[in-house]
Amino acid sequence: MGASGPRRSPGPPDGGWGWVVLGACFVVTGFAYGFPKAVSVFFRALMRDFGAGYSDTAWVSSIMLAMLYGTGPVSSILVTRFGCRPVMLVGGLLASAGMVLASFATRLLELYLTAGVLTGLGLALNFQPSLIMLGLYFERRRPLANGLAAAGSPVFLSALSPLGQQLLERFGWRGGFLLFGGLLLHCCACGAVMRPPPGPSPRPRRDSASDAPGEAEAEADLEGLRLREAPSGGRTRRRLLDVAVCMDRAFAVYAVTKFLMALGLFVPAILLVNYAKDAGVPDSEAAFLLSIVGFVDIVARPACGALAGLARLRPHVAYLFSLALMANGLTDLSSARARSYGALVAFCIAFGLSYGMVGALQFEVLMAAVGAPRFPSALGLVLLLEAVAVLIGPPSAGRLVDALKNYEIIFYLAGSEVALAGIFMAVATNCCLRRSRDASPSPGTEGGASNTEDAEAEVDSEPLPTSTEEPGGLETLEVPSPGTGPSEPKVEAEPGLDSESV
Repeated sequence: MGASGPRRSPGPPDGGWGWVVLGACFVVTGFAYGFPKAVSVFFRALMRDFGAGYSDTAWVSSIMLAMLYGTGPVSSILVTRFGCRPVMLVGGLLASAGMVLASFATRLLELYLTAGVLTGLGLALNFQPSLIMLGLYFERRRPLANGLAAAGSPVFLSALSPLGQQLLERFGWRGGFLLFGGLLLHCCACGAVMRPPPGPSPRPRRDSASDAPGEAEAEADLEGLRLREAPSGGRTRRRLLDVAVCMDRAFAVYAVTKFLMALGLFVPAILLVNYAKDAGVPDSEAAFLLSIVGFVDIVARPACGALAGLARLRPHVAYLFSLALMANGLTDLSSARARSYGALVAFCIAFGLSYGMVGALQFEVLMAAVGAPRFPSALGLVLLLEAVAVLIGPPSAGRLVDALKNYEIIFYLAGSEVALAGIFMAVATNCCLRRSRDASPSPGTEGGASNTEDAEAEVDSEPLPTSTEEPGGLETLEVPSPGTGPSEPKVEAEPGLDSESV
């Protein structure tokens, strides 16, 4: 079990190179969430040049967001097969190539395929692996790390929109798309720093062929992609997408909560400016309302992450998440009749605070619910489900506004959906999850461990697989057949290591 370099205790390092990884996650999150919205500053120029309507042009951002959310399972499979760093490097190249090719488009269909599909896919291949790698580097400080990384979204949105306007005025939309394509190459730099954490992995293994395991092997272990099937021949096959996570109660509760949340969470922010203009607010002051939301959001995300990391609150992070959802929903409900500019400013402050809390906690709750080994598959499936909700919620709200000419009912519907998501999360966590854990605590782990972790502990009590290198650099994993070879001694799992045996 030799390894080069100094020895360190098992588990995430919670610092060191992890801060560089956190900075890269900050940038990637900013591009993933801010870029589709920042592209909207070019819509008027696109409408003029292509002779299209606003709804036709807005499909560029819609397709980009649909690719970001809907390709979650594809990203999970690629990360499981190739690791985080290669997937992010390819994703950065795809995102950049999409915008560069879009600058030469002569039809809207070409924009849909380049800026929409290609750039959206590239952003998706960066966003999900960055969250996975962040979870590998942080355990004790993970809530703070998630909050800081999530702050990239409002920061980049506040920066990219004015930048896009300046590029449009100086170089036109084609020059702006070309320069934005160059800017997206920073995603490749972010992917390059995503190296596996140093030292022994959470589940060390024997390697008789080399003193230092290869990078691909280390990354596969450290990413928790260890769900394998052992055929009778002794060879193992890695599960590229673990759909069995859907049977986990904690994941099911989280998935339903996210679907209800996505139906209404983004609607007020999308309609806010037009709602203010309809109430008689001047255009410049109405546009400033979104800036207020962004500034409060920037402060709220890291602050909420630090709060969730406190020893007394972290075991109850699911309830904190449900509280943030209920606060956001109640904010929408109480502000549905707001007409004065002062009331709208108060709404923006409350909305930005609760929206930032939701953004900071959403992935922390998922990590805590399913654990590191299943997080890649769980995240991909959740993003796919969220894509369906995003394609239902905001477009339906727009159609209702066109039909009813009234924004009030839209705020009531959106607030009810988000508040219902928070109530469901709190009730389901208390009634279903906590009672099932109290009824059957896991031996050898902390109280409240999930059934998924129990199953993994039983699987990992088998002899550990060894790694061999086949011609062409392809790694295969072999598991000794039952009854052959010396058995591995069992070691008591430490808390926070997902009940793995080493």
